[in-house]
Amino acid sequence: MPKQVDHQERRETIARALWRVVEQRGATHLTLREVAQEAGISLGQLQHYFGSRAKLLAFAMDFAGEQSALRVGRALAVLGERPHPREVVRAMLVEMLPLHADARATSRMSAAYVLEALHDESVHARARGGLLQGRAMVEQVVRQAIADGLVPADRDPVVETDLLLALTGFTTLLELGVVTPAAVLTAVDRHLDGLFAGGA
Repeated sequence: MPKQVDHQERRETIARALWRVVEQRGATHLTLREVAQEAGISLGQLQHYFGSRAKLLAFAMDFAGEQSALRVGRALAVLGERPHPREVVRAMLVEMLPLHADARATSRMSAAYVLEALHDESVHARARGGLLQGRAMVEQVVRQAIADGLVPADRDPVVETDLLLALTGFTTLLELGVVTPAAVLTAVDRHLDGLFAGGA
């Protein structure tokens, strides 16, 4: 009997191959042929799943988002049943930064996706939607922390959310070796200490 192919597993294998191409050789090498070669399959097999570069990139980005969410979920599970909002925000921020291999792959994939989004309206809309959704999650935590008296009531949740997300700008500095992971974590903790200072 011919071997049954797990199509979801094959798609994930292709997505991870795409990540490796971006991580090791950069977005300029992101062609269907290059990804097929990295995945160890024929170009025809890859095109059976993804008919275009844009569709492949969209799936790889969705998969990256799912993996990031799983990592955040695991980090939150370690914190216990009712973690302090400060630790929730910290876990979310840390997983957005390229501080370990999986997060680096996701980060570089995101960078390639943003570059694509600048020149493709459909990719732009999809990327923007994902970022808005992520931002809304952070703002929800901040608003709840203010409502619970854990962050001073005079703090503007919109501004505080923007400032928290600005910390992900450390990505470029980390990737280019301008700052160390330890220095970034110190800065993140200092900012969070200031945000939650004066709360209950």
